[in-house]
Amino acid sequence: VQLQASGGGLVQAGGSLSLSCAASGRTFSGSVMGWFRQAPGKEREFVAAISRSGGSTNYADSVKGRFTISRGNAKNTVYLRMNSLKPEDTAVYYCAAGAGLPGRLQTIYDYWGQGTKVTVSS
Repeated sequence: VQLQASGGGLVQAGGSLSLSCAASGRTFSGSVMGWFRQAPGKEREFVAAISRSGGSTNYADSVKGRFTISRGNAKNTVYLRMNSLKPEDTAVYYCAAGAGLPGRLQTIYDYWGQGTKVTVSS
């Protein structure tokens, strides 16, 4: 699976942004998908994950209620809708594909996109 993330940019605090991750390969619908982020000087952290069917999702506490992960298996795309953005959401956001349950551990994910940068100004 090859992953291409897009949709990052500069937004003011309180604003919204939508990220997309397009996957190539025939195994997308069979993959758990996740979003992670890495802020400057910090380790990469879990943001959200979604099961193969889209029926189960998992969020980091810091984004719960503000971010929504979804997927369109017909389009081989996973999305991250980000509302009420805060300066601390500033990071490079990565999408990832893996097997098993939609978990938080990076070791679940075998394939990673190149990242898209999100900057939230105060």
